[in-house]
Amino acid sequence: MAPALLAFALAATLLIVAPGPDSLLVMRNTLRSGRRAGWITAGGTMSGLLIWAAGAALGVTELLRVSRLGFDIVRFAGAGYLIWLGVSTVGLARRRRGERGHASPAPPGPAAPDPVRAGWGVYLNGLLSNLCNPKIGVFFVAFLPGFIPARVPATLFTLGLGLWFIAETGAWLAVLAWMAARGASWLRRSAAQRWLERATGVVLIGFGVRLAAETR
Repeated sequence: MAPALLAFALAATLLIVAPGPDSLLVMRNTLRSGRRAGWITAGGTMSGLLIWAAGAALGVTELLRVSRLGFDIVRFAGAGYLIWLGVSTVGLARRRRGERGHASPAPPGPAAPDPVRAGWGVYLNGLLSNLCNPKIGVFFVAFLPGFIPARVPATLFTLGLGLWFIAETGAWLAVLAWMAARGASWLRRSAAQRWLERATGVVLIGFGVRLAAETR
């Protein structure tokens, strides 16, 4: 059992640290509203993963693998949500540029955290972006069973591996939020923030388009 757990831990680490919409949203919300917002976004992502893991353990997410319609519904919902987030992010950068063009010169400073975004709003960012990605459900169904030793209760072991994956994901996203918060004083300067908002928006749109174009 120990070799299977070690192999799973290594494989999960490589998958978790690969760039994706979840980590991008954590960094985006951290830079906008502070470290707490990043951690709350990570909490939303972990909640989504917990739902997927429980569904995989109970066999529910198997439906996404065998049902083309169900997979496509979730896929297009996720793609639309990511594209909407990306467009709104680019739009915010443009509005900030316009406001700065009409405002009197003032020394740049950190943006005041938005209490709504730092709470329920950013939690939903993490939760919905994760739940609306059917490939995560298929991943749990196809990936986790390969690490289950023989003569071990599959349901409990699948759930245990899912919880392990969630813990690793949470640790990585917390580190990302901390690193983003450390650099926030410079990145929140008006010019840097506008460029960052644009880049983040374009990448989110790219993730959404890629999700819409992918097949199982």
